Amino acid sequence: MVKEVHIPDGVQANRIDMEYFESNPKPANLDAHSTLARTFIEHHAEQNRRVALVTSGGTTVPLENQTVRFIDNFSAGTRGATSAEYFLESGYAVIFLHRQYSLLPYSRHYSHSTNCFLDYMTFNDAGMVVVNTEYQHQMADVLAKYNKARKENTLLLLSFTTVNEYLWYLRELAMLMQPLGAKSLFYLAAAVSDFFVPAERMVEHKIQSSEEFHIRQPNGATGQPPAAHMEGKQLLIDLDPVPKFLKMLVDRWAPQSMIISFKLETDPSILAEKARSALKKYSHHLVIGNLLNTRKWEVVFVSADGGEKWLRVPAGRRTKSVTGLLPDTPSTEESREPAVEIESWIVPEIETLHTEWIGHGDQR
Repeated sequence: MVKEVHIPDGVQANRIDMEYFESNPKPANLDAHSTLARTFIEHHAEQNRRVALVTSGGTTVPLENQTVRFIDNFSAGTRGATSAEYFLESGYAVIFLHRQYSLLPYSRHYSHSTNCFLDYMTFNDAGMVVVNTEYQHQMADVLAKYNKARKENTLLLLSFTTVNEYLWYLRELAMLMQPLGAKSLFYLAAAVSDFFVPAERMVEHKIQSSEEFHIRQPNGATGQPPAAHMEGKQLLIDLDPVPKFLKMLVDRWAPQSMIISFKLETDPSILAEKARSALKKYSHHLVIGNLLNTRKWEVVFVSADGGEKWLRVPAGRRTKSVTGLLPDTPSTEESREPAVEIESWIVPEIETLHTEWIGHGDQR
């Protein structure tokens, strides 16, 4: 008879932590990111300023070491980039850990796909390039906020591409932020892949689609094919689950920080339940739930001690959804009011909760 041995959650998490980072290579830019972040954090610690780590954008899952093909996540980084601006307006210093080439704070207003900045330019009588008169007030407002962040050194941009890079950077930044104590906040808006190819199971070269060029590349001592490989005319991909690092972030990497995660669903009947389940499983402070088609207009705050709270932008004040769905047609009176970015409501709510978190520090 085999006796089942119970492994405590903390020990199990530590084992997963060690195994992952011992077997998956650290990113080439880790030391450079760490140096920049350490200087940034130390500066704002001296200023007694709160620091928010905002993660944004999707993560890729490479199928080859010399990557040609990869699996990607759906995310343009809108939530993260927009929220970062409002955290800055609220007095936070922001480390913006973002997917390379995703939307950035301030420049997001003039991305290549919406509001192309060239459409805002014109020539004056002297032939000089200037901002079109009708857009000058709007662009001046964005430029003033951007310049303020640069002058006060309150925004640090750090990029990632792969899920492996994201996990290494998240752990490193969390460790660096520990001296901030409760004044640190994690706003995990990135769309992190649930699956990945471990380094030991990754093929070295580009996977060939033509059968005559198929190369059977054994997986080390096991002699098994790599996680992504061709069999006949089929590409087979066998992915491993990404370890659940949120629990390690809460318990070990950032035990004094306020930690906020997001839960995206397509079925409204399970959204709040899934958010509550995540809170129970990982024991962090807050889950912000949102639905795919309405995420720009409404979210639900689910906290362990505060129940559920919905934030909903009225139909007449909604911005256009990135899915292309248009908001309900507003009434004549509603249309007189300016559009609202829901992040401008989310961040002040979080600031209030963070103030309470800091104030209750001695009781934790």
